[in-house]
Amino acid sequence: MPSPQAPPLGNRAVDPTAVRPPLDDATIERIEPAQLHARLAALRADGFTVLLDLGAVDYLDRRPRFDVIYHLLKLPLDATTPQKAGRPPRMRLLCGVDEGVKLQTATDLWPSADWAEREVFDLFGIIFEGHPDLRRIQMPNDWEGYPLRKDYPLRGPALEKTPRPEFALKSNLVAGTPASGKTAAALAKQIAKARGQSGA
Repeated sequence: MPSPQAPPLGNRAVDPTAVRPPLDDATIERIEPAQLHARLAALRADGFTVLLDLGAVDYLDRRPRFDVIYHLLKLPLDATTPQKAGRPPRMRLLCGVDEGVKLQTATDLWPSADWAEREVFDLFGIIFEGHPDLRRIQMPNDWEGYPLRKDYPLRGPALEKTPRPEFALKSNLVAGTPASGKTAAALAKQIAKARGQSGA
């Protein structure tokens, strides 16, 4: 059954969370950016003291475009064995974020959110207001763009600005390496064609 938010676009996921069956080990809740921090604080006060993970997904054809996902765990305080702990409740909080919308940091609630928020900023460009040190964590500081966005150039921005020759059959050669084999033959044909020769 397609998502009620938007029609399906070919084989591209628009909002798989809208059609996902219920999970037996987690509650999934969607929240607006303005209510996100208050809801996180309420969940922490309710016993969800462990932030397992924080990530993001880009749904290019959907509005809001991104989902930021918080995975929370509620551990019992009095459990002394795995049997007593059982299966602790889990919560997945999804927040839809559009281009340019900022989220409030969760580092004041869970210090472990620090590097996870930096990673989401680094790879998706989502800004967390109030973060103590929001800067790139995986890519170099002078890197252009955000590599996990669906519209990010396949070869990266720098290489995308340089047209790829038709005859290049390998992309892992060092610049200036003489052509050989099929590449050399394709290049010879292309040059001959450009000069008006038969290419034989």
